Amino acid sequence: MAERKVLVLFGSQTGTAEDTAERIGREAKRRHFQCRVEALDSYDVANLINEPLVVFVCATTGQGDPPDNMKAFWRFLFRKNLPPSSLCQLDYAVLGLGDSSYPKFNFVAKKLHKRLLQLGGSPLLPVALGDDQHDLGPDAVIDPWLLALWDKILALYPLPPGLEIISPDICLPPKYTLHYLAEDSPCPAGALQAPAAPRAVPCQQRPLAARMVANRRLTAEAHFQDVRLIEFDIAGSAITFSAGDVVMIQPQNCPEDVQQFCQLLRLQPDRLFVLKPTEPGTALPALLPQPCTIRHLVTHYLDISCVPRRSFFHLLSFFSTNHLEREKLQEFSSAQGQEELYSYCNRPRRTTLEALWDFPHTTCAIPPDYLLDLIPRIRPRAFSIASSLLILMAVVQYKTRLSKPRRGLCSTWLASLNPEQGEVRVPLWVKKGGMKFPADPDSPVIMIGPGTGVAPFRAAIQERVAQGKRGNYLFFGCRQRAKDFYCQEDWEELVAKGFLTLFTAFSRDQEEKVYVQHRIRENCRLVWELLSCSSAHLYLAGNAKQMPGAVAEALQWVLQVEGGLSASQAEEHLAALERSQRFQSETWS
Repeated sequence: MAERKVLVLFGSQTGTAEDTAERIGREAKRRHFQCRVEALDSYDVANLINEPLVVFVCATTGQGDPPDNMKAFWRFLFRKNLPPSSLCQLDYAVLGLGDSSYPKFNFVAKKLHKRLLQLGGSPLLPVALGDDQHDLGPDAVIDPWLLALWDKILALYPLPPGLEIISPDICLPPKYTLHYLAEDSPCPAGALQAPAAPRAVPCQQRPLAARMVANRRLTAEAHFQDVRLIEFDIAGSAITFSAGDVVMIQPQNCPEDVQQFCQLLRLQPDRLFVLKPTEPGTALPALLPQPCTIRHLVTHYLDISCVPRRSFFHLLSFFSTNHLEREKLQEFSSAQGQEELYSYCNRPRRTTLEALWDFPHTTCAIPPDYLLDLIPRIRPRAFSIASSLLILMAVVQYKTRLSKPRRGLCSTWLASLNPEQGEVRVPLWVKKGGMKFPADPDSPVIMIGPGTGVAPFRAAIQERVAQGKRGNYLFFGCRQRAKDFYCQEDWEELVAKGFLTLFTAFSRDQEEKVYVQHRIRENCRLVWELLSCSSAHLYLAGNAKQMPGAVAEALQWVLQVEGGLSASQAEEHLAALERSQRFQSETWS
């Protein structure tokens, strides 16, 4: 009988694809399959030719790009020299997670499905396209697709005689068991700090504890938004970067939240423990020292400030000793309860810690072994590099119907650090950004960067000015010249020296609102001449909501009015600029 094993590989940027992959892994275990769940880039792709059954779960990011943890896999899979029969033994299924408000909806999943087919793989089902915009979120597609998938898989690999599917009412064992050390165990020297490799380039597994040099507020005190310019010292660290690269920062939970969490779950913060996998072959979590204290685990690893997912409530329901709480948790984790869950969790952006407060009888009964199954790890945050190692950061704070204001974990933590009151160190590393600036010194660049979107352009302009390049055109927008005109003195100095042409849009400084797209239309002749006669490169950075669409419309209008193109030709022309890397975007939500 064929070996009953399934491999689940995921490409995830925000954690949704990883959460879904883990769900598929649990469902495989209930059907008595040997199952491994791995990130695509941590899997040795050369072994794919030996795999009989693989489920791929992948998100699409930004402009139709693969997530960071599947980029190496992506490059390998699209090598021209792979034989068309490479994967003829493979049965596969692809589940995509995307957002239909973006033009390249689920582009990665569609392209992956097509490529696996080209290489001889046999699809068990058509590609599934989960959509964030659906009223029930991606689960509206995932739930029925998974039912159909298991029907197909069980037809190929029936349950062994005498075995039945493990009921969803039974809690599966945790991924790790947590073994407390004796209370008087000494904490080994360096146990809570991984040793830094000499001169190794810092990365996610080995971040640099960089010293914060400055933390300066740029916006006026009266302005609604607190925007910081933060500088780090990376001397002697082997970090190198160029314009367009990003700095990744590993944030941590605030001490008050850590203390609350430990009180709620009746955990002793200073107790030492070691983790042991429950199944052989399961890797221990990276960046978590062994042994470790509960305080370190909660401060640096468990994301207690994220909005909890459906899987959180499902696992929590197993521990509930209270009838009413269990009913509510089961409703939140059912397909029918997703609208209710959205209203409870996503709309008010309720945190995991706040949700635990709402289920007190359940929370105090959570076995510590399940902490790492229940709560995802804290993900690093990406910031564009503004120059040297400076980041421009808006402190995220907004109101919902919950009385306490919502705060961004990383930006709030960074804003709270004061290098003037003693040494402050922040774990970080640098990775290649999506934007590449032209090698040809004569190519002009048009940069459109409203708000903190201007950060990567500050670095790019400084780099170009140092090389004597003058064709720099910047469209910058903010609310008010007096309150949030970031890096104003830098820009004005470069304009005075003839290195920069600057167009500003201060949306609230007059009756009618003026945005960067209006300035593009006003300067349509110049934009057209730069694009058509001078082969200028276009760059766009900033908030992913309405701005990118409004800017694309303005650029298409320029192509129609000045270039005489039809609407469809203008759209295709812009798409061709994107394909040739002459139009690059970096947007974030």
